[in-house]
Amino acid sequence: MDFIDYYKVLGVDKKASTDQIKKAYRKLARKYHPDLNPNDKEAEQNFKRVNEANEVLSDPEKRKKYDEYGKDWQHAEEFEKAKRSRAQQGRGRDYSDYTYSSGGSDQDFSDFFESMFGGGASGFGTRGQRVRFRGQDYNAQLQLSLMDVYTTQKQTLTVNGKNIRLTIPAGIEDGQTIKIKGHGGPGIEGGPAGDLYITFSIANNTPFKRDGANLYKTVQIPLVKAVLGGDIQVDTLTGKVKLKVAPGTDNGTKVKLKGKGFPKYKKEGQFGDLYLTYSVRIPKNLTPEQKQLFESLEKTNLE
Repeated sequence: MDFIDYYKVLGVDKKASTDQIKKAYRKLARKYHPDLNPNDKEAEQNFKRVNEANEVLSDPEKRKKYDEYGKDWQHAEEFEKAKRSRAQQGRGRDYSDYTYSSGGSDQDFSDFFESMFGGGASGFGTRGQRVRFRGQDYNAQLQLSLMDVYTTQKQTLTVNGKNIRLTIPAGIEDGQTIKIKGHGGPGIEGGPAGDLYITFSIANNTPFKRDGANLYKTVQIPLVKAVLGGDIQVDTLTGKVKLKVAPGTDNGTKVKLKGKGFPKYKKEGQFGDLYLTYSVRIPKNLTPEQKQLFESLEKTNLE
């Protein structure tokens, strides 16, 4: 298992503060984001590695383990537990009850791990008992568009040569992570398999801003409609709807369309709301006649 220097990935010093790490992550995430680098496999790999580095270094507890144990940081608790047991009861301790999160062949075990278990990569404890190791957790990113998650859908993913049928509920959030138990790396010596963690990257290519189940959009209306009122048509995610603009509508007026927002996660048939903000469009390039009409209005001291 190759060691990845997360500090080098983010381009920060090992003494970098949390704010410095977050700043470096945001800069690199924008640089390598798939939306800005379509069909660029190298950028995609860099994006995943930057996210992985940030996940570890931005968490004080994970960072502490990483600094101490390097590539074996995820197994720090197992190491500490095993070391305490060995110190208390000597090398005759049976480790068959421990599980360990790891993956790959025997050669993937670090020197630290082997020295601590006395050649533990062989798969046997000091009494000849087989040591069970938990399989490695897998992390994957699934890229979808906003409209992809407007409805519940099924997808088949291939992980480690196995096909996994995945139901993606409507309304799932950008950056949300789900766990599929037992679909990570295989266990060793009868240990349990690891888990698969899927993080969703949802690109919003619509004119709507999403906040949970609610949607927001600015709609321009003509000055005449704002003054005199009238009907307008506005777009929603499911098509156009007709709205009645009240006479004397101010710029910045907000309107709520109940139930026209985004599906609520794991709440079948429930939707958020759509909030519209009216932006009154001021006419430009007036004809002489139109200017004269506005001048007439000005003389009446109309405010």
